[in-house]
This record gives sequence, C-alpha cells and structure tokens, in this order.
Amino acid sequence: MELYYSFSVLIVLASIFAYVNLRFLKLPGTIGIMLIAMLVSVTIRLIGDQFFPNATKELYELFNDLDFNEILMGAMLNFLLFAGALHVNIGDLKNQKWAIMTYATVSVVLSAFIVSGLLYYAAPLFGIQIPYIFCLLFGTLISPTDPIVVLGILKQAKVPKSIETKITGESLFNDGVAVVMFAVVLQIATNPNFEATFGSVSKLFFIESVGGISLGAILGYSASKLMQKIDDYKVSVLITLSIVMGGFLIAQELHFSSPLAMVIAGLIIGNFGKSVAMSKETQDYLGKFWELIDEIMNAVLFLFIGFELLLIDDILDQILLGILCIFIVLFSRFISILIPFKTLLRKNPYSPGSLPVMVWGGIRGGVSIALVLSMPTGEWKELLLEITYIVVLFSIVVQGLTVGKVAHRFLKDDDNEDDEKIINQD
Repeated sequence: MELYYSFSVLIVLASIFAYVNLRFLKLPGTIGIMLIAMLVSVTIRLIGDQFFPNATKELYELFNDLDFNEILMGAMLNFLLFAGALHVNIGDLKNQKWAIMTYATVSVVLSAFIVSGLLYYAAPLFGIQIPYIFCLLFGTLISPTDPIVVLGILKQAKVPKSIETKITGESLFNDGVAVVMFAVVLQIATNPNFEATFGSVSKLFFIESVGGISLGAILGYSASKLMQKIDDYKVSVLITLSIVMGGFLIAQELHFSSPLAMVIAGLIIGNFGKSVAMSKETQDYLGKFWELIDEIMNAVLFLFIGFELLLIDDILDQILLGILCIFIVLFSRFISILIPFKTLLRKNPYSPGSLPVMVWGGIRGGVSIALVLSMPTGEWKELLLEITYIVVLFSIVVQGLTVGKVAHRFLKDDDNEDDEKIINQD
C-alpha cells in the first residue's frame, strides 16, 4: 500500500505540474515540471510549516523514504534507456561509431580527471580542502552526460542529425564506463581494504560492459525472433516489457551492466525486430506505448529532481563553489572533447562549429544525482550533493533551454544541409 500511495502522489503531482507548464509556462515539458517542483520545494521550505504543516510533513516523509538512487538506477533508467534506444536508427550510430566509442570512453575518463584536478586546487580558495579521492569521485559522477535528459531535450532542439547522433550515442553508452569508474573510486574512498589494481579494475569493467552488451544482444535477438512468429501488438508489448524487467533481474544476478543491456536490446528490437517481426500496426502500437512510458517516466524523474531540493539542508552553503564547478565541468567537457577531436578523430568528418555544440549539448541530469546519493553518509557527501545539484540544475535549465540556439548560432542553422557540408577537421 505504501508503494501504491507514493506512486499515486508522484503521478498526481506530475500531471498537475505538466498541465500548469503546458497551459502557462510553455517550457519543454520535463524542464517545466522540474522548475515547478523546485518552486514548490522552495515555498515549502519557506512557509510550509507555518501554513500547511501536515501536507509539508507528509511530503518530506515521502521523498525521504523514497530511495532516489534505487528508483532511478534500479528501475526507471532501464525503461528510459530501452524506450530511447528503441527509436534510434542503428545506421546513424554505425556512421558515427568511432566518435561515439571515443567520447563514451576516452572523453569520460579525461573529463573525470580534469574535473578532479581543478576542483582539488580550486576548493581551498573557498576555505575548503577536499581530499583528492573525493574530488575524483565528483569527477566520475559528473562527467557522463545523462542519456535520459539528452534524449528528452535533443528531441525538441533543432540540432543537426550528425551532431545529435554523436551526443545521443555517447550518452547511451557512457553510463557503463562512468558507473564502473564511480564504483571503483567509491571503494577506494570508503573501503581501506580495497586494492584497486589494473587487473581488478579491468576485470570489473570487462564483466560489466561486455556482459551487459552480450546480454542485451541475446535478449533483443530472442525477442525479435519470438515476435516474428506472431503478429499481435498486445503480446509484442508484453514481450518488450518482460525484456526490460526480466533483463534487469538477470543483469543484477550476473553483475552485468543493465543500462548497456537495455540500450543494446532496444537498438536490436527497434531496428532488426521492426524490419523482420512486426507489421505496421504492431510497430505503431509498440512505438506509441514506449513513447508514453518514456513521457511518464521522464515526468516523474524531473519531478524527483525538482523535489530533491527538499533533501539538501542548505544549498546556499556552497553556492559559490557550485557556480565555480559549473565552469570547471564545462571546461573539462571542452578539453575532453577537443583532445580526441584533434587527435584520435582528426580524420572524422565534422560540420563547422560542431565542437561548441557538442560541449554545450553534454547535459548532466538525474544519473549524477543518483550516484552522489548512493554514497554512504560521511563527511563529504553533503558538500558533493550540493555542488552536484547546482551543476545539474544549470545544465538542465540553461544548457537544455539554449542548446537549440547554440546549434543555430554555430552551425548557421544548416540543419538539413549538415550531411552535405561536412568538412574534415585536420
């Protein structure tokens, strides 16, 4: 009953906020919901106890009792990644495969170390000496672009196809690298008995990533072959639901990366499965079903992000350090994209001005907040939560609302001519 009550409250609030946004604010849906939730959070913190104490107490208890990390990383992320991958053209990813692989691995690692180094030397300017290992922990959790936010925002922003594919592909695959890095650094920071050797880290990464990709391929191909034997959209929807929910349980049991498994399964079903196993009617129903799931999950997720403000004791404590971290993260994103851009990928085709668009389009979101919340209670958790929230808030609101304008500015609004005017950046 508790779970049903909590979910009911979330859905009711999400629907009210979505209506208010669509009726009055007219912002992109997810961003509008988050901003309204934040406004309500601020109002509750200022006058809630005085004017509506019972409702305030219940709302505090609701979000305190909900494990945001478990809900997002353990459930919602799998649905959202599968839904997003289901609508991605695998041919577009193949055309940009080297760029996507490089940005999802090399760039994430580079960014994590650049962020950690800059934060380590910048924090003392504000009278805070953060141990380097916790700076690195912040670097690992803030460096990956959030696939949920990126997929949701890029759908509404006018970004040229090749740039959108690179950013989308990177965001879909970089979670595996980031989560493994975060897990290793967290062990080093909190477990004195943990020995991080090259062999142990490589083994952990191999099991997580290769295992997740293999599981996703098996699930996606098996589901496609099963649906090929029938032509019923109701059963096809049930099969895809079982892939997401059952696949997560299998990945957890085998210690594979469930996000990677869901991405691969979604790509296979959305491309191979649609071409060999589905009629137009089934494709239409399946697409609309997962589009609706995507919208509902995104609404609840951004509601969560907005209300997370209730759980931060005093976000203004580290407002200046948080603002500095915004610039640190953007600069690190720029360098981590620029180095591969000029070296490993120098012969890859790029349209003029694509670098600033990729930097600005690397949006952070709920995954970063979920990772920092997963840290055990300790001396530095609250500080990292505060600066993470500030960076994520800026990323979603400012970058999310302006990425289309940045693309228009730097790419001369040549959305449709992007593939024709690609040049080689030497």
